[in-house]
Formats: sequence, structure tokens, C-alpha cells
Amino acid sequence: MKKEQVGALLSTTLILSDALMVALAFAVSYWLRANIPLPTLPLRVEPLTTYLPMMLTQVLSVIIVFYFYRLYHMRRVTSRIDLAYSVFAGVSIGTMMSVALASLLFKNSIFELDYPRGMVIYSWVLSIVFVMFGREIHRQLTLWLRRRGIAQDRVLIVGTGEIARAIIQKIQWSPNLGYQIVGAVNGNTGDELVGVPILGKINDLPRVIDEHQVDEVIIALPEIDRRELVHLITMCQRGSTNVKVFPDVFEIMAGDITIDDLAGLPLLSVRDVALRGWKLSLKRALDLVGAVVGLTLLSPFMLLTAILIKLESPGPAFYCQERMGLDGKPFMMIKFRSMRADAEKNGPGWTVKDDPRRTKIGAWMRKVNWDEIPQLINVLLGEMSLVGPRPERPVYVQRFRQSIPRYMERHREKAGMTGWAQVNGLRGNSSIVERTKYDLWYIENWSIWLDIKIIIRTIIQTITRRNPHAY
Repeated sequence: MKKEQVGALLSTTLILSDALMVALAFAVSYWLRANIPLPTLPLRVEPLTTYLPMMLTQVLSVIIVFYFYRLYHMRRVTSRIDLAYSVFAGVSIGTMMSVALASLLFKNSIFELDYPRGMVIYSWVLSIVFVMFGREIHRQLTLWLRRRGIAQDRVLIVGTGEIARAIIQKIQWSPNLGYQIVGAVNGNTGDELVGVPILGKINDLPRVIDEHQVDEVIIALPEIDRRELVHLITMCQRGSTNVKVFPDVFEIMAGDITIDDLAGLPLLSVRDVALRGWKLSLKRALDLVGAVVGLTLLSPFMLLTAILIKLESPGPAFYCQERMGLDGKPFMMIKFRSMRADAEKNGPGWTVKDDPRRTKIGAWMRKVNWDEIPQLINVLLGEMSLVGPRPERPVYVQRFRQSIPRYMERHREKAGMTGWAQVNGLRGNSSIVERTKYDLWYIENWSIWLDIKIIIRTIIQTITRRNPHAY
């Protein structure tokens, strides 16, 4: 079976799966309404077949809304959390549409039926649950096919620098993306880049695309001149070949450009990302609720942890360390002590794998990030946020600000217990440059939903200890 046929089959089965799940949710809702009335009101129970026009209306309404929500565009990777949000919104709107249509089409008609409120509520909730279940099965089927080389796209990388290397490694580590790298161009033929053959120079693009039947070209040259980029894209547009471009810094920032003025003179505000007004208040409210709920629920376990720390090794149960937060101001970050009390007698140093300075309970706490829980106190005091760039020690900040561009822009917002970099696998002794990129992206794209998403992903990763890219 050809790749195009497989793709069409997957799209068709996804639509059929959604339709089946919504219809099944409607049928279960009918049974629940007949046996567990909500609200408790007299109900004339009609046969299920009588409600088939309503079921069809519900199914069509949800499918149409899903289409306009682009839920049938087969994306490479979709976060389960983002998908759940879209499904929730789509089913909610679809349910309201079906209720309106049912009232318009079936009330005072030959069907003489109303859409019971209980069925509306049951159908709305169950449709969300059932559709997510059906889509998870479809997701696993798609991943299974991609891992076996079915429905894969042949991709060519343009570039041999650090960006190209990072893209290749990302694809190699993520077989679920459904990419098969045929090679790279922009170097000497015969060489390799991270195990991928270099197939020629940029002028060889048309020949390479035709010879290797390339489906997609990824241009990994963020520093390229605009005219050269246009010429490069023209060379890649052959047949049905798709072209994707890794953006430069200005293109990343361009989404946040707004027009301002200075006493009548127009100015372009490229980045105006500091949280102010209601946004700042909303984020602070989320922090307060999260800190209060977290400390209330976890306080018995925190007390038990403190006792175990004291029993294993002498010294305090908590470890307070100076970190740099909002506007570069230092504060004392609170953690459970996971190392011996004299761990830094020779000065500060990075934690390494299997660090001999750790205590036994400290090793466990670091594995599950339990040592970070006391930072809820910092959040309650307003020194930290639940989500934000992870704070560093002043000695390291002074070092990084000299070598990493825009590093100090991380301090335009409060430091966080978790962050966008951490849920994407950049923890501990990972690249500071890469972590800084993720932190800046978070600051420039902040939303309350993004914070909630990061918190959910952090909890899931902590509980399951699975690959962070799976969520």
C-alpha cells in the first residue's frame, strides 16, 4: 500500500472513530438518563431508536466542529494535553450546536421529542472521554505503523551546522515522527553528520531530491540571507515535496511585534513580554492556589521526609541556597537536604550522576524531584512561581551572562519550580544554552493555559518517569 493511501486510510479511520465514539457516548447517555435521572424529574422513556435523529445530529455537529478545529489535520506530534483541550472545546461547541439544531428541527415536529437535559450533560461528558479513548487507540496504531517504516516521509536536511545536527538528532531519537532521513546537503559528498550521509552541496538539491524521492526538505540555515533563502526554497519546490524552514531569531520574535508610537512617531515593539496588570495578577492567583493546596495536601509527607532526613544523617532537614530570581534579585531557595551537611566544604559545584555526596533518601528525592517540594513556601512568599525559568546560583549567573546571549532576559519573570525547558527533558546537567532558548520562548509566549499545561506535564512525568516528549 502506498504512503498516500495509508495517510488517507488513517484520516478516514480517525473520522470514523470519532463518529463511533460520539454515537456510543450518546447511547450510554440514554441508558444513564433512563436509569439515573439527572435532574430528578418524571421522564417518559422512549425507545433508543426514537432518538436516532438526535444521535445523528450530535455526531455530525461534533465532526463538523472538529474539522474547523483542524483536528483532522494529521500532525507529526500532538501533545495529549493539547489534544484534550481541543477535544473538550470541540465537543462542547458541538454539543451546544446539536441542542440548538434538535430544538429547531425536532421540537413540535413529527418526532415530538425534546433533548432531555440529563442526556445533554451525560452525552457531553462521555463524548469527551470516549473520543479521547478512541484517539489514543488511533495514536498508538499510527505510532506502530511509523516505527515499522509504514507511512514514513523521506526527509532531506539542508545544512551541516549545529542546528542541522540538532534536527537530525531529534528525528533519530523520535521514531514516532515518521521521518526517514535520506541525508543532508551543504557539505562534501561522502562525509557524514551524526551518522547521516552528506549527499552534496546546495546546488545539487534538485538532483538529490529527484534521485532519493524526497518528500520533505528541512532547511536548517537560520543565518542565511533572505534572498538566498527564497532561491533555496525555489530549488526545493519539485513535485509534491514539502519545504520547512528553521526560523532565525527575528522570525521567532516577529509573532510578538506590535505597533506603538512615541508622541505620534510610529515604533515597532518587537518584544514586550513582561507580565503586567491582570496577567500578573492571574499568574499570582494561580501560584497562591497551587502553593496553598500543595502545602496542605503534602504537609504530612513533608513532615515524614524531614524526619527520615534527620534520622539518616546529621544536619538540618532543609537546605537553603541563594539563587537569583526576578530582576536579578537574590533570594534563599528552600529544598530538602539531599546531600551530606558538608557537601560543599570545598566550594560550590554541579551535581553529577551517582554523586557520592548524596544520602540514600537524597538519591530517591532527586530521582522523583521530591527535594524541590519545599519551594512551595517560596511560591507562597512570592519569591518564586509554580512555572518559570529555573533559578541559578549567582556565581553561575555571572559566568553565564558573559558567554550566553540574552541570558539575563530569563530574569524578567519570576523563577519557577518547573519550566518549559524541564518538561522538555532539559534538567540537571543539560546544556545551559538550550535551556536558555526554551526559557526565552516560554517568557515570550506566556499564557495561563501554558502554565497549566506545564504543571500537568510535570506531574505526569514525575509519576510515570516516562520520556518527557511523550506528553
